[in-house]
Amino acid sequence: MNQSEELRMTYSSVITKKNQKIVHVSFERGKDFAEGILPSGMIEKSSGFTAEEVAQLNNYLQQNADDIMKKAEKVNPLRNWMGKD
Repeated sequence: MNQSEELRMTYSSVITKKNQKIVHVSFERGKDFAEGILPSGMIEKSSGFTAEEVAQLNNYLQQNADDIMKKAEKVNPLRNWMGKD
């Protein structure tokens, strides 16, 4: 991963779709972005990241899926939208 710029990860709250819990995960580095989904742990869309970097992000999602899902369960989208913690 390019160390010259900070990599920022954000994630959604848990969304239930077709009886499956899903979390959308975004990575940003300057103008570069990648969007992935859990539980599959796959990057679905990216721009500016190399193929090797996307593979690293896929690996990160797969290795940390349980932890990210647990944290996403605590996200309250309405409170976040209103700017409250």
